[in-house]
Amino acid sequence: MGNTDTKLHFRKAVIQLTTKTQPVEATDDAFWDQFWADSSTTVQDVFALVPAAEIRAVREESPSNLATLCYKAVERLVQGADSGCPSERQRQIVLNCTRLLTRILPYIFEDADWRGFFWSTVPGKIVKNVDQYGEDNEARPLAESLLLAIADLLFCPDFTAQSHKKNAEDIRSIDSCEYIWEAGVGFAHSPPLNYTHDINRSELLKLLLTCLSEAMYLPPCSDSRNLNPWVAFFCSTENRHALPLFTSLLNVVCAYDPVGYGIPYNHLLFSDYREQLVEQALQILIVTLEHEAGSAASPVGPDNLFVNYLSRIHREEDLSFILKGLSRLMNNPLVQTYLPHSNKKIQFHQELLILFWKFCDFNKKFLFFVLKSSDVLDMLVPILFSLNEARADQSRVGLMHIGVFILLLLSGERNFGVRLNKPYTLRVPMDIPVFTGTHADLLIVIFHKIMTSGHQRLQPLFDCLLTIIVNISPYLKSLSMVAANKLLHLLEAFSTPWFLLSSPQNHHLVFFLLEVFNNIIQYQFDGNFNLVYAIIRKRNVFHQLANLPSDTASIQRALQKKKPGISRSISTETVSTEASRCAVPAEPGTLKASLEASPGIDKITEKTQVSVDGTMVAVPHSDSPQTSADNSPAAGAAAGAGASDTESNSERDLEVYASKGSEYLLAACVSQVSSWKVKLPLQTIMRLLQVLVPQVEKICIDKGLTDESEILKFLQHGTLVGLLPVPHPILIRKYQANAGTAMWFRTYMWGVIYLRNVDPPIWYDTDIRLFEIQRV
Repeated sequence: MGNTDTKLHFRKAVIQLTTKTQPVEATDDAFWDQFWADSSTTVQDVFALVPAAEIRAVREESPSNLATLCYKAVERLVQGADSGCPSERQRQIVLNCTRLLTRILPYIFEDADWRGFFWSTVPGKIVKNVDQYGEDNEARPLAESLLLAIADLLFCPDFTAQSHKKNAEDIRSIDSCEYIWEAGVGFAHSPPLNYTHDINRSELLKLLLTCLSEAMYLPPCSDSRNLNPWVAFFCSTENRHALPLFTSLLNVVCAYDPVGYGIPYNHLLFSDYREQLVEQALQILIVTLEHEAGSAASPVGPDNLFVNYLSRIHREEDLSFILKGLSRLMNNPLVQTYLPHSNKKIQFHQELLILFWKFCDFNKKFLFFVLKSSDVLDMLVPILFSLNEARADQSRVGLMHIGVFILLLLSGERNFGVRLNKPYTLRVPMDIPVFTGTHADLLIVIFHKIMTSGHQRLQPLFDCLLTIIVNISPYLKSLSMVAANKLLHLLEAFSTPWFLLSSPQNHHLVFFLLEVFNNIIQYQFDGNFNLVYAIIRKRNVFHQLANLPSDTASIQRALQKKKPGISRSISTETVSTEASRCAVPAEPGTLKASLEASPGIDKITEKTQVSVDGTMVAVPHSDSPQTSADNSPAAGAAAGAGASDTESNSERDLEVYASKGSEYLLAACVSQVSSWKVKLPLQTIMRLLQVLVPQVEKICIDKGLTDESEILKFLQHGTLVGLLPVPHPILIRKYQANAGTAMWFRTYMWGVIYLRNVDPPIWYDTDIRLFEIQRV
C-alpha cells in the first residue's frame, strides 16, 4: 500500500503543477518537495505518471512553473553532490530528481524557444564551486551546474563508488582517480561488484545521455563548427572528473564478460546489472568522442578531453586490454554451445562497432597494434558475420554501412591484406558455401553474397565493397576455387551489356574487378592457380568486354533487353551451405532511423601509391573512370543509406528511355561507352589468356583430360615471368574523413541510441529533427 500511496501523491503533485495557472514560488519547498522527497517511484513510474501531453501543456501554459521545476531539481542534485549523499533519504532525492529530469529534458530540447534555457543563469542561486585556486563564486548556467553535479555524483563514496574509509569523506577533497569503477587502462585495482552502485551509476548516466542528446533536435548540418555545447562543456577542463570518468567508462566496457563463469543459462537465473551499466557507458563514450572535425587528421587539442585521452593511449598492455575486450564482446553472438540459448547474447553490437571505429580513426597506435598480429581477425569475423546476417534487413542498413566503412579503413593498411592469408578454421553458422581457404576467401564470399542477395538499398555500397577487395588484392597469396568463382561471377554479372549500359556509373564496378585480377596476376601469380583457372574458364567474358559494341544500334538493342520494372538485382548461384543461419528481413512494424546519404567512394578515399621501398605516396586526383566524382553509385543522395525511394538509378534511366524513346539518353550512352571502353585495363589478362589457353588446350588434347585437377597442377607450376606487361604500381584507396562522413556518423549514432533506449523510452514521441523514425 505504501508504494501505491507514494505514486498517488506523486501523481497529485504532477496534476497540481499542470493545473496551476499562477506561478508557484521557488521558495515554496512544501510544493516542490512532493516531486522528489520520500518517493520510491522507479524511472518507469516517472515516465508513466508524467505524460508527454502534460509536460507540453506546462511548457506552453505555465512556463515559469516548468522553469522552476527544472531549476529546483538541478539545485537538489547540486546539494546532493556537495554533501556527498551521506543519508539514504538524500540518495533517494538525488535519484528522483535524476529520473524527473530524464523525463523532462527532451521536451525542453524539442522547443527552439526553450533550448537556451539551461544555458541561462538563475540569479544568485546555483554558483560555481570554489576550486583549489580560489575561483570566484559567480553564477553558472544551469546546464553547467547540472553536468558538474552528475560528474561529482558518479564518484560519490557509498552511492556510486566503493568507499575507502570508515568515516564519511568530503566529496570535494577526494581524488576521483582512486575511485575508477573497474581495472584496466591506467588502473590496476578492480573494486568488488556492487549492484546498488551499478544501478545508481546507470540512472545518472541515463540522465547524462539525455543531457547530451540535444543534437537529436537540430536538423542535419555538416558544419563542423556546430558543436554540441553539452558535450563540449562536459569534456572540457571544467570537469575535474574527466579523466577518471573516461577511464571508468572504457574499463567497464572492455572488462565486461557476458558469459560470466560459463554456467549454462546463468543469464536466466541471475540478474546482470552490469550489462545495463556497460550499455549506458558505451553510449556515453561514443557520444562524447564525437570530435568536431570528424577525424584525427586534424590536430587534437585540449578542446575535447575524452578524444584527447583516447588518442594518447599507447601502452601495449592497455591497447591489448581494449582490443581483447572489444573482440570478446563482438564475438559473443558467434559463441556456439550444445545447449540451445544457454549463453547470454548481448545486443549492443552497433555501439561497439562505432567505438572500434573511433579508436581506429583517432588513435593510430591502436590501429597499428590491431594490424600487427592476427588479432585483427577476431574483429573481422564478427563484422563479416553481422554483414551477412543483416544484408536482407532494411532496418539494419546503417549496420551494413558502419561494418563496410571499418573494413575500408582497415584495407588501406598493407598489414590487413597480409593478415587475411591466415587459414579460416572457425566454423560460424552462416548461409555461405562450404570452402577450405583463408579469411580473404571468407571476405570475398560474403561480399559476393551481399551484392547478389542483399536488399536494393545496399547498391550504394558496391563501390566500397569492391574497393576493399582491390586494396587487399596485391597481398592475397592463394584464393580458393570458391572465392575465385565468386569474383568471376560478379564480373560476368556486372559486364552484361544491359547492366553496363543501363546506368552511367555501372562500368566502375567492372574497372574495380579488373584491377583486382591485374593485382593478383602481377603480384601473386604463383599461388593463385585457382583464380587463373577460373579466368581461363570464363575467358569469353573478357573477350566480350574487349569487343563491347559502342555503336548506337547495339546499345539500343542492349537497353531493350532489360524491360523497365524488372529488378536490377544480380542472380545468385545455387550453393551448398553450412549449418546455416539465413539472412532474414525485419519483422513487419520494426522501427528504423533514417540516415544521411553516404558520400561516394571518391569522396571518402584518397589514392596512394605503394613505392618500391613500401612507403605510401599520395596520388593527385584525376578523372579516371573508376573515381569520377559525379558518377559514383553512392554519390547521389537518392541512393544514400536512408533514401526513401526504392527504385535504382538504372531502372529510372530505363523507364525514361522506354517511355520517351529519348534520343538524348541514347546519345549520352554512346558517348560514355566510347570514353571509358578504351581505358579498360585488359592488357595483362589478355596476355595471360594468349599464353596459357593454348597450353591448357594442348594438355587436354594430348592427355585426354576430363579432370580439372591435372590442369590446376599444371597451372600451379607454371610461370609467366617475362611474358606479362611491366607490373603496374600498387594503388591503394585509403579512407579519408570529411564533413559528409562526419554527418553520416552523427545521424547513425543517434539513431542507434534512440532505438536502443526503450526502457524507459526517453525520446519516444518527441519532435526529433536529426533523423526520421520509420516503420519497415
